[in-house]
Amino acid sequence: MKRARAAATRALVIVAVLLAGCAGMTDQAAPTVYVLDARPVEKPARPLRDVVLAVSVPRARAGYDTAQMAFVRVPYELEYFTKSRWADTPSRMLAPLLVQALEQAGGFRAVVPAPSAVPADLRLDTELVRLQQNFGVSPPRIELALRAQLVDVRSRRVVATAEFEEVEGASREDAYGGVVAANRALQRLLARVVAFCVEQSGSR
Repeated sequence: MKRARAAATRALVIVAVLLAGCAGMTDQAAPTVYVLDARPVEKPARPLRDVVLAVSVPRARAGYDTAQMAFVRVPYELEYFTKSRWADTPSRMLAPLLVQALEQAGGFRAVVPAPSAVPADLRLDTELVRLQQNFGVSPPRIELALRAQLVDVRSRRVVATAEFEEVEGASREDAYGGVVAANRALQRLLARVVAFCVEQSGSR
């Protein structure tokens, strides 16, 4: 009996150790997931234009078309956090935020995601040029850049092109500090994109 109990005790200890090891491995393998988000853009004092604007899903330049969170310590060398990542690629997270900001600004008859069954007059094409946390400066900062192009759908003519860049200092030297800074920078960038679209649609 004693031997049987001892063997059973040893087996339970081994199982407990294995389970604890598996739990530790699971915790280490699960990264912290973050999102891009922004508050509503203030409605500009501009008349409503009888224009339907379609918003394409942004493209992303090489190195940024990933859910990995990019940072740099030296110029031209991209690195990625291993324990933190975005919930989706930043370009895909940007798409609904652009639509939301343009809708809330109230400068158009309708704003729709592209492709859409609704015929559009203009289309906004964008490209994420850069979204990275720069640790090569003190204090660290987020660098966010977006290229925007407004296209006349019927004539397929480019109405206007612009590039927007925002830099925001991070209050913490970690991934979360970069996320907070990125969302502050994004708020300003969205307001600039909205102003660009409303202004350029008037010259159509």
